[in-house]
Amino acid sequence: MVESKKAEVIFWSIALPGFGQYLNGKILKGTVFILLEFIVNMKSGLNYAILPSFYGNIQEAIAHTNFQWLMFYPCLYLFAMWDAYRDAGGGQEPFSFLPFVFSAFIGTIGVVYSPVFHINGVYLGVIWLPILFLILGFFIGKIIRKIVINYNKEDSSSV
Repeated sequence: MVESKKAEVIFWSIALPGFGQYLNGKILKGTVFILLEFIVNMKSGLNYAILPSFYGNIQEAIAHTNFQWLMFYPCLYLFAMWDAYRDAGGGQEPFSFLPFVFSAFIGTIGVVYSPVFHINGVYLGVIWLPILFLILGFFIGKIIRKIVINYNKEDSSSV
């Protein structure tokens, strides 16, 4: 039961930050996350950037993006996911927050480099590059979590 609840809030949080909080009965917190998501989304031009990105018009998406606002989005998005997951009973394992933190951090780096990063002249832009960096950050966070846990085990066994 708890596992399905954790999965449910994660997936609803992916759909829209704040929905996971609603499912957890945290209406005020969920409302704050939804309002923040709408503000950052509108100020950054994120929804506008999605359409040309899906059509392959990456330069148009980049041109209409306010990067000063968009850089807030990965942290807001991942924190809302983490918060909903934790409130649903997840995150009890040591350092389980690290994949979320590194996903937000590396995702923000993806936003910063999205206008200039290309692979053989192919730009991924303001949507696809940050998404790839979010995934990369998640796995980096998992690896760092494993290293930290192993280091703590070794450190506690030598005492």
